[in-house]
Amino acid sequence: MGQIDDAIERADREAFTREPPKTLPTRINYLLKQLGSAKAVAAELGVTADSVNRYRRGARKNPPKVITAKIDAAVRSRWQPLVRKRRRKQAAATGGITVETRARFGYTAPIGTTDDGRFRRLTVHLPATYAQRLFDARDAGADDQEMRRIIAEGFKDIYFQDGGIRATGISDVAINDIDYLDLDF
Repeated sequence: MGQIDDAIERADREAFTREPPKTLPTRINYLLKQLGSAKAVAAELGVTADSVNRYRRGARKNPPKVITAKIDAAVRSRWQPLVRKRRRKQAAATGGITVETRARFGYTAPIGTTDDGRFRRLTVHLPATYAQRLFDARDAGADDQEMRRIIAEGFKDIYFQDGGIRATGISDVAINDIDYLDLDF
């Protein structure tokens, strides 16, 4: 997963209306309900079906940290899918997406102006069209660079050019060296 995928996952988790299961047996039971069998859960987690059943029964209470992290990720990725879907649909239809980042921005500018990249800390609300493009790209399996290009294009239109009012000669905005990136929708 890339930085933008992680940011989308964090934004999704913030939308939870209820906390996911906390104890190991309840998490395993939730995964069993979602995936249908101990074998399917085992394949997801990279353990044996017997280990899954031991976790479910409480016979084994402390899985290795790597397995605990996989269990947590598997539960959170499946938790409250309708809430996530509704929030994404609203962001893509009307709400848009807010991007907060500290990164090095570079761009191509007309001769006589500076186009040196520099670190900027920006919080920009991008319109729903960019949210839709970002979600579509993620669902299609786009890599982090492609999603960065979509966000950079939104920054160019909204922040640098202010909707076409200023800096119309700027083209090809690029986001490099991301220090942090956070999304909200």
